[in-house]
Amino acid sequence: MGVRDFVEKDYYAALGVAKDASPAEIKKAYRKLARTLHPDKNGGDAAAEDRFKGVSEAYDVLSDDKRRAEYDEARSLFGGGGVRPGAGGFRPNGHGFGGGGINLEDLFAGAQGGGLGEAFGGMFGGTRRRAPRRGADLEAEVTLDFADAVLGVTVPLRIAAPHACRACRGSGARPGTSPRQCGACQGTGAVTSMQGGGFGFSEPCRECLGTGSVVDDPCAECHGGGVTTQERTLTVRIPAGVADGQRIRLAGKGSPGERGALPGDLLVVTHVRPHAVFGRSGQHLTMTLPVTIAEAALGAEISVPTLDSPVTLRLPAGTASGRTLRVRGRGVPRKQGVTGDLLVTVEVAVPQKLSAATRKALETLAREQPGDGLREHLTGSEPDGG
Repeated sequence: MGVRDFVEKDYYAALGVAKDASPAEIKKAYRKLARTLHPDKNGGDAAAEDRFKGVSEAYDVLSDDKRRAEYDEARSLFGGGGVRPGAGGFRPNGHGFGGGGINLEDLFAGAQGGGLGEAFGGMFGGTRRRAPRRGADLEAEVTLDFADAVLGVTVPLRIAAPHACRACRGSGARPGTSPRQCGACQGTGAVTSMQGGGFGFSEPCRECLGTGSVVDDPCAECHGGGVTTQERTLTVRIPAGVADGQRIRLAGKGSPGERGALPGDLLVVTHVRPHAVFGRSGQHLTMTLPVTIAEAALGAEISVPTLDSPVTLRLPAGTASGRTLRVRGRGVPRKQGVTGDLLVTVEVAVPQKLSAATRKALETLAREQPGDGLREHLTGSEPDGG
């Protein structure tokens, strides 16, 4: 982004947060606005799309602690008049800064990559050329069906985020032109001045601010920054066994690095829809199996569902309601190649309507096994407070 972006744009106002907002407050505000303004929900609304891009740009800066500090410092210095004219004066077009002739666009290019401390290093005694900065990490969200989260799935993911400018291919120079090698430092990014006593003092070049190159004719699309907010679609493989709220890191799928540096990563937060039959406990799937009184008492072989194909579960005779049976290997896959189990909890269903034959059979059972025998250990107990 160029000077006007860094100085004139109020990213806090774009997200509707205070300047001292915490990272959690910034993230919450961004997510709320992104869901409301996303192009999928505002088809053809150019104003909403522009606002969405502005919100994404603001979040990209304010969610990065280092870039946020640089932005705050830049707003303090240039937005609030913190830089005062020196011997050579200061003008926003770059013609003069204490007589040093520093171009403000180049100054901000240095500030974005290495902080204002490095951008001003040549004036305050810095001695090291700024290295290209790795791209920023991005964050996205995806909602999955329960089965897809357990078994794994490939999904398309649309992301609006800063990316290398398509017009200038990230160079920052107007298409058809290229950044030129800095003549003051011959592309090294540093100059040496001789001090008294024959000592040499090396400092970042004031003409290119340590980058080794100068953009004379900035790209109109990115204003010389080499980066614009773009929407792209990624094909993302969600591994088997992800849990609700889990963050998946995809290396190299974030924002591009500057001047050939490595790109950042993409962090995908997963949200899992509940299932009508199955639940989850760690690496195990859970379910409740209704059975009849006869099946529980006499035992049975019952077909139960899994996430792929049904299996036959042997219900032992005399199974009590609430007992949990284990079906091995039908749970959640693990990275080590071992799969969790399906835990089946038995629930004895009491019939609401009885036929004459069923009632007679139950009455016979009641005479043969009276309920008092099951409750003998409860008789004679003292009431509370007695």
